[in-house]
Parts: sequence; C-alpha cells; structure tokens
Amino acid sequence: MTTRDDIETLILRVGTGDRAAFRALYAATSAKLFGVALRVLGDRAEAEEVLQEIYVKIWHNAARYNVNGLSPMTWLITIARNAAVDRLRKLRRADSPAELQERIADPGAGPEAMAIAASERARLATCLAELAATHAEAIRRAYLEGETYAELAARFDVPLNTMRTWLRRSLLKLRECLTR
Repeated sequence: MTTRDDIETLILRVGTGDRAAFRALYAATSAKLFGVALRVLGDRAEAEEVLQEIYVKIWHNAARYNVNGLSPMTWLITIARNAAVDRLRKLRRADSPAELQERIADPGAGPEAMAIAASERARLATCLAELAATHAEAIRRAYLEGETYAELAARFDVPLNTMRTWLRRSLLKLRECLTR
C-alpha cells in the first residue's frame, strides 16, 4: 500500500523528470484518478482519454507541487477533476443533449466508481455532513457532477460571487476536516 508520504515523494521525483517515479505514481494513483474522471464524465472511453491528459499535466506540473502538509492526493484529484470537467464542458457544447445521453454509460456505480468510493467515502461523507446542506449539495454538484459556478448560482438562486464564496469556504472546511 502506498502511503501519503510515498505519493508526495513520487510527485517530487516526477518533478525532476524521474520516469521510474512517474510509473510508480501512475500505478499507485491511476485507479483513483480514473474513478474521478469516470464519475464526472459517466463514460468509460472519455474517462480513459482524460486519464492520459491528467498524467501529461502531472508530468508537466509536478515540479510546481508544493509540499504543504495537505494530502498530495488532493492535488492529483484536483487536476483530474478539472480535466474531466473541461472535457465534459466540451462534450456538452459539441453534442446535442440526446446525443450526449446516448453516449453516456449507465450511471450506476461501476467497479471504478466503487474503488474510489471505498477508500475515502466514509470520511468525506462525515465531513460533508458537517457543512450546511445547501453548501454540501453545491460541493457535490461542482466537484462530482461538473456544474459551473454560474449553473450553481442559478440553481441555488444566489449571486455568482456568493456561490464562489460558498464553495471556497466549504472546501476549506472539508480540507480541515479531512486532515484531522
């Protein structure tokens, strides 16, 4: 089992161009990052393509990783989530809703979604429960379903800057809770 410190060390080594560390980082984290992409996109083929983009971004940005005492998986998952959301937005623009629905896989939890859920689901659920219900829902919609700030602001009938503040403060509370 790869520990938090192991992953952090691997990221730092990848930042120096260490290909062996990159292979080890991929082996240790690809299932989880694939699960993030699959959860956002709902389509295995799209998630596989995004996974390649995720690791290209990790390779190019590992030297910028800042050791700050927080989980290195948070950094990796943020890269994965952002790449998947970007792909989802491109798909939404490119396809009609009917075409997109046809391409999306069964939304039921598959093996990849269950694998990612198994590792930290209970902790995350506990931390989400500490947030106000509307804030927790906004976090879920933004980071698991890929909704934009503007979409969330309209959904919750609040100004855009208020939504940004909700999400920023909620993420800080989640980070604090998850590091306890």
